Amino acid sequence: MTQLSSNELTRSGFPKLERNSELARLLLAFLATAGIFYVNIMPALVDGLIDGLGFSNQEAGFVGSANVYGAALGAFGVVFFIKKINWKVSAYLLLCGLIAMDLLSMLVSSPLIMMAARFMHGVIGGALVGIGFAVIARTTNADRTFGYLLSVQFGLGGVGLMYLPPLVPEYGTTALFLALIAFSVVTLLMLPFLGDYHPEESAATPLKSVGSKLSKPLLLVLFATFFFQAANMAVYAYIIGLGRDAGINIDDISSALGQAAWLGILGSGLVIIFSTRFGRVLPLTVGILLTAIGTWAFHFSELFWVYWWANVAIGITWAFVISYLLGLCAEFDTTGQMAALAGFASKMGLASGPMAAALVVGDGNYSMMLNAAVVSLIICLLLVLSPARLLDKAE
Repeated sequence: MTQLSSNELTRSGFPKLERNSELARLLLAFLATAGIFYVNIMPALVDGLIDGLGFSNQEAGFVGSANVYGAALGAFGVVFFIKKINWKVSAYLLLCGLIAMDLLSMLVSSPLIMMAARFMHGVIGGALVGIGFAVIARTTNADRTFGYLLSVQFGLGGVGLMYLPPLVPEYGTTALFLALIAFSVVTLLMLPFLGDYHPEESAATPLKSVGSKLSKPLLLVLFATFFFQAANMAVYAYIIGLGRDAGINIDDISSALGQAAWLGILGSGLVIIFSTRFGRVLPLTVGILLTAIGTWAFHFSELFWVYWWANVAIGITWAFVISYLLGLCAEFDTTGQMAALAGFASKMGLASGPMAAALVVGDGNYSMMLNAAVVSLIICLLLVLSPARLLDKAE
C-alpha cells in the first residue's frame, strides 16, 4: 500500500495520504493529541503553576481540572454535530483557537482567571479531540490508530516532562504554554495532507452494524474508560509532589517521568503490533491489573527505584489499556459518533481524577489518593470484561 493517494490532491496542491496508511494514522494521532497535549505534561503544568505563579496545591490542581472539564464539555458537545460538520475546516478553526487561548494564558497570574482561561481552552481542545476520535473511528482497525495516538502522546510528553520543569524557575509558565503552541502549529501544518474520511467509506464491523446507539455494552465501556482515566490522572497530576514528599529531588523526578513516558511508547507499540490478535479480554485484564499494582507500589516511593519502576510500569500499561478501551468504543458505529462520546468519557475521567486528588491530598495525604486510585482501577476491570468478551465473540 502506498502512503500517498494516486488520484487525489487537495485544492492547495497538497497530496492526500491514503486513509488507512501508517503515515495517515500518525498524522491523525497528532490531530487528536493537539487538543489535550497539556494532559501529557500535567505534572509540569501543575508544578509550574505552584513554583512559577505561587499557586497553592489545590489551586494548581483545580486549574488542571478546569482545563480537562472544559475538554469534557467540548468533546460532549461535538458528539451532536460530528455527522453534519466539515471536520477539516472545524479542525483548522479549533487549532487557531487553542493557540489564541495559550497566548492569553501567558498574561494571567490570578488563579480564578487562570481557571476560566484554561476551561475555555479545554472546551476548544475537547471539541478538537472529539473530531479527531471520530475520524480515527473511520479507519480500519481503529485500535491501531489509537496506538499511534498514545505513542505520540507519551513520546512527546516525555520530552516535555524532562525539559520543561527545570525551565519554569527561569522562564515561568510561559515555557509551558509556548510548548503547547508549538504542538498546535505543527498539527496545523500536517492537516492539509489528510483525506476527507467520509463516514460512508468506513468499514463495517459486527457491532458497527447496530448503528449509533447507547447500548449497555457501550455504556459499560464508557464508564470503564472514565474510571481508568480518573485513577491514572489523579496520581499523575501529583506525581511530582509525591516524589518530593518521598525525598526525591526534582532532577531525578523529571528524569524518571520523562523516561517513563518514553518507555510508555512500548505499550502503544504493542497495541499496533498485536491489535486484536489475542482478543481484548486478555490484554485488558493483564494491563489493568498491572496498572493497579504499579499504583500501589507508589506507597514505597522513598525507594527511588520503586518510584522509577512504578512510573515506567504505569506508563506502559496506561498507553496499552486506553488504546484498547477507545478502540472498543470505536466499534459501535461507522460515523465516529460513539468514539467522540468515548472522548467525553475519557476527558471526564481525566478531569475528575485531579479534582478528587486535590480534595484528598491537601497538605500531603498521598496514601489515601493512591488507595482510591487502585479501587477505581479494579472497578474499571469489572466493567469492561463483559463488553470485551462480547466483541471477541462477535469477531
